Amino acid sequence: MAGGVLVTSTNGRQYEGKVTMFVLVTCLVAAMGGLLFGYDLGITGGVTSMEPFLVKFFPSVYKQMKDESGHESQYCKFDNELLTLFTSSLYLAALIASFFASTTTRMLGRKASMFTGGLFFLIGALLNGFAINIEMLIIGRLLLGFGVGYCNQSVPVYLSEMAPAKIRGALNMGFQMMITIGILGANIINYFTSDLESGWRISLGIGAIRGIDNVDEEFQDLIDASEEAKKVEHPWKNITELRYRPQLTFCSLIPFFQQLTGINVIMFYAPVLFKTLGFGNNASLMSAIITGGVNVLATFVSIFTVDKFGRKILFLEGGVQMFICQIIVGSMIAINFGVSGEGSFTYIEANFLLFFICLYVAAFAWSWGPLGWLVPSEICSLEVRSAGQATNVAVNMLFTFAIAQIFLTMLCHLKFGLFFFFAGFVLIMTIFIVMFFPETNNVPIEEMNKVWKSHWFWTKFVSNVVVDHDHKAVA
Repeated sequence: MAGGVLVTSTNGRQYEGKVTMFVLVTCLVAAMGGLLFGYDLGITGGVTSMEPFLVKFFPSVYKQMKDESGHESQYCKFDNELLTLFTSSLYLAALIASFFASTTTRMLGRKASMFTGGLFFLIGALLNGFAINIEMLIIGRLLLGFGVGYCNQSVPVYLSEMAPAKIRGALNMGFQMMITIGILGANIINYFTSDLESGWRISLGIGAIRGIDNVDEEFQDLIDASEEAKKVEHPWKNITELRYRPQLTFCSLIPFFQQLTGINVIMFYAPVLFKTLGFGNNASLMSAIITGGVNVLATFVSIFTVDKFGRKILFLEGGVQMFICQIIVGSMIAINFGVSGEGSFTYIEANFLLFFICLYVAAFAWSWGPLGWLVPSEICSLEVRSAGQATNVAVNMLFTFAIAQIFLTMLCHLKFGLFFFFAGFVLIMTIFIVMFFPETNNVPIEEMNKVWKSHWFWTKFVSNVVVDHDHKAVA
C-alpha cells in the first residue's frame, strides 16, 4: 500500500470498518476549530463599514466615504492601505504561523497545536475588543492570525485521518461548515451592533468566548496518533521528491485557486462592497447576513453529496456556476456604474444582483470551499502529511493576504472588471480539474497511491514507487 493512515496500527482500521458515535462526535468537536476562523473572516467587513470604528481608527476613510462632492467614484471610497492592512495582517500572520505549526503538530501532536492556536485566538480577540489605538488593533489581528495558522494546520488533517473512507468527505467538511457558521454568526452580530457607539468592540471582542477550554479533553485521543508522526523524518525533503509531485501540486494549486475564485472578496468585504454599490448601511449588513446564510445552507449540500457523487463533479459544477454568476454580476455593475463609478441600482436591480451573488456563494460553498480543505488533507501519506498540510495552509493564507491587501485598490482601478478578472481564474481552475484531478472519493488514505498510478498524467511520477512493509515508499 502507498503510505499509511496516521493511526494504522491502532484506531485506523476500526474506523474503516465501522462508523461509531465516538468517531462522529470527535470529528464534530474537532471541526469546531473552523468556527473562530470563520468568525474572523466574517467580522472584518462589517466592522470596517461601521462609522464609529472608522472615525476612531480610520478618519480619512470616513471623510472620504462621506464626501458628497463627487471627486471620488463609488469604486474608490474605501481604498486605503491602512484599512486593508487591518484586514490582511491576520492572513500574513497565519502564513508565518503555518510553518511553525507544521513542526508543532508533527513533533508535539495535534493537541499542542490546537492549544497554542486557542491561546492566540483568546489574546488576539481581547486586544481587538479593548483596542485604543491602531497599534493594538493590528497586534490583535496578528495574534488572531497565529491562531488561524495553528488551527488550520491540524484540524483538516486530523479529520481526514479519523474518518472512515466512505464518509471522510462529509466529516472533513464539518470544518468548512463551522467556518460558514462562524461567518454567518459574525454577520448577525455586526447587524445588531452596527448602531451602537462601541458596537465594533463587541464584534471584535466576542471572538474570545470560545477560548481554550476543554482542549485537553477534546483532543486527548490525538496523542496516540501523534506518536506515529514523530517518527517521520524530513517531511519537507520528502514532499519535494518526484514521487510526491501530485501531492505537492495539489497542496499548492488548490488553495491558490480557492482564493482566486474571489470568494473572500464577498465574505470579508461584503458589507463594504454592498455599501459601495449603493445599499444603505443596515441594508448592506443584512445582505451580508443573507449571503452568509446561503453559505451555511449550501455547505450542507456538499456534506450530503461529496461521498455520494464524488469530489470532481462538485468541483466542476461549482466552477461553471461561479463563472456564470461572476459574468452576470460584473455586467450588471458595468451597465449601472460604468467606468466613472457614478450610478445606482433600483430596488429590483439590487435584489437581482444579490440573487446572483448568493448563487455564486452557494456554488463556492458546495465545491471549492470545503474541497479546498478536504482534498489536500486526504491525498498525503504519512511521510509528507505535515508538510503537505503546511503547504496548503501557507499558500491559502498567502493569497488570502494578497487578495485582502489589494482588493479595495483593485476595485478602485479595475472597477467592474474585477469580477471578470476572477471569472477568468475560475475558468482556468475548472479546466485544471478536468485535466489533472483524479477522483479520490471512497479511497482509503493509505491506498491513495493507486489513484495516481491510474491517472494518465501522474502515473509517470509514481509508477515506479514500491512501498515496503513499514509503509515507506522506495524507488
